Amino acid sequence: MISFELSVEDLADTRFAISPLNETIFSLRVLRDPGLSALHLPWRRSVLARLDPADVALLVGVVGEKLALPDFLTPRPVVFAPSFEEELAIVRRADPRVVRHDLEAALVAGPLPADDASAVRLRDAVCEALVRYWTLAFAHTWPRMRLLLEADMTYRARQLAVGGARLLFADMHPNLRWQDGVLRIDKMIGRHHVVVSGRGLLLLPSVFAHKPAPPVSPDEPPSLVYPSRGVATLWEAAPSPDPAALTALLGAPRARLLRLLEEPLATVELARRLRVTPSAVSQHLRVLYATGLVTRTRDGRQVLYRRTPLADRLAAPSR
Repeated sequence: MISFELSVEDLADTRFAISPLNETIFSLRVLRDPGLSALHLPWRRSVLARLDPADVALLVGVVGEKLALPDFLTPRPVVFAPSFEEELAIVRRADPRVVRHDLEAALVAGPLPADDASAVRLRDAVCEALVRYWTLAFAHTWPRMRLLLEADMTYRARQLAVGGARLLFADMHPNLRWQDGVLRIDKMIGRHHVVVSGRGLLLLPSVFAHKPAPPVSPDEPPSLVYPSRGVATLWEAAPSPDPAALTALLGAPRARLLRLLEEPLATVELARRLRVTPSAVSQHLRVLYATGLVTRTRDGRQVLYRRTPLADRLAAPSR
């Protein structure tokens, strides 16, 4: 068991943050153990098909035998939502003695760095592999992940407002218990009690955490990564576009215009096809252009309009 003793001041300083680096590091557990989460298996297969096997071996190698993670790879965010690059810059500066200590504390299998020079080489190699991993596996999906994590924080903030700390922690995870000012985290590798002493507690919802994860070392600032709500919805396919819904959203005339603008067309040609006046078409085109649904380019004496990629998705036929 690991426990945090929180005073009234610590509860007042409890806050949330979102960490792209934490998500990247916690996902390494899923790469190492496919049985950890069935929800992430499609994501795992897709990522492994794109990654260099050498990078996979290096990154999975820093996950402990019991899936613990070295603390130097998950620095505490200093702002609400740092960028991946900002957080990785902190890891790049990690003291080699800290690197060696954290690898040992996490029970990482295999030979550990024998000296500071080898620790620096390992740290730098891991950082370079993390850049490639982030680019291939996270950069395009991070906006969706962030929305899910922010939704969880909104829910937790309401729990805190309605029922205080007891309700805040009540349904985070079965391994968490709040009692008499102490937050207890069961089934942990470590066994220590941390008196927070005015430092506050940082809470980080996570897509990839399968259980609560405080720092391995009691010397690290108090923080807790916990499983986010709604992860099962993250990889669901988007619903197919509905032509009737497009008409309800834009109105029949503008919906018909968008469907015609799969190819560049001039106002006069659009009016001819729709059997309306050019001025009526121009009014609708101004609105569609102002909302980013059509683009326009000049071709000699006429202006050609065409759908934008956003409008392409809206006007796609239902499948």
